[in-house]
Amino acid sequence: MKAAVFTGIKQPLAIQQLPDPVAGPGQAVVRLKAAALNHRDLWIQLGQYAGIKFPTILGSDGAGTVLSVGSPADGAWVGREVIINPSLDWGDHARAQGPKFRILGLPDNGTFAEQIAIPVANLSPKPTHLSWEQATALPLTGLTAWRALFTRAQLKPGERVLVTGVGGGAALVALQFAVADGAEVWVTSGSADKIARAQTLGASGGVNYRDTDWFESLKKQAGLFDVIIDSAGGEGFGKLIELTTPGGRIVFFGATMGNPPGLDLRKCFFRQINVLGTTMGSPEDFAGMVRMVADRKITPIVDRTFPLDEADAALRHMESAAQFGKIVLTIG
Repeated sequence: MKAAVFTGIKQPLAIQQLPDPVAGPGQAVVRLKAAALNHRDLWIQLGQYAGIKFPTILGSDGAGTVLSVGSPADGAWVGREVIINPSLDWGDHARAQGPKFRILGLPDNGTFAEQIAIPVANLSPKPTHLSWEQATALPLTGLTAWRALFTRAQLKPGERVLVTGVGGGAALVALQFAVADGAEVWVTSGSADKIARAQTLGASGGVNYRDTDWFESLKKQAGLFDVIIDSAGGEGFGKLIELTTPGGRIVFFGATMGNPPGLDLRKCFFRQINVLGTTMGSPEDFAGMVRMVADRKITPIVDRTFPLDEADAALRHMESAAQFGKIVLTIG
């Protein structure tokens, strides 16, 4: 099979011919039709991620057709169109992942390849209204956003939600999920164009976080928020606390701007604000996410597609931070 292989820090992904995978007990081999990029892949290539090893096939998101299984009891999967849950060995408790938890695409070989061997437990039928490119845009960011909104924040219809940094995969699908659930959603972005595009997806409005008065402008337009979804952290996190209603929830799944400096914890405890961390999601979260996408006919946004041979060019496009939606590799 052909694969795009991570061979060294800050080295271009190498297109190589590798042996086809073989399904072990409890596994399936999936012939991939598409794979999607996540910032995790870029950070690994740049040496900004823990536990880096190479050579490794990157990629956490994939969709395709099951070619074979390693256990006769799983034979009904053969020939089915599937998406892959990239959350491996979550563990026994829905509340948090166990010690064996890891994300597909490091240390395990991932989806930037023509085929992959994956536990059958990590397969889910592809929602029939989605193309291969749309389906592969869903797993990691969809799972992250769904758990943040519904498992951690316990979002209720009619609540007011702020999603920061819209344009990236998880923020964008969080906007779509919250709108589909009946929330009033506002966004922030560093691009006026991305805010305008978010409004076409149901956002009530938004502000540019590069503006010096973004906080005052957002508070004047929207008021306070019941739920805030953030992945940046950094200096602006303290302002998010001030934008949260008493008893509201801030859920974060990243800190791309670093730890919040000078965080005033008194503003949290006196106003009963819940600050909740989250990472990926449990098998139950993934099942709930796929069910919502299928029932509500939610369609993930694809920014641009590249062939597998141009996987490194796709990473450079991600590095430019110009995308709105997911960057996808087409395979075969």
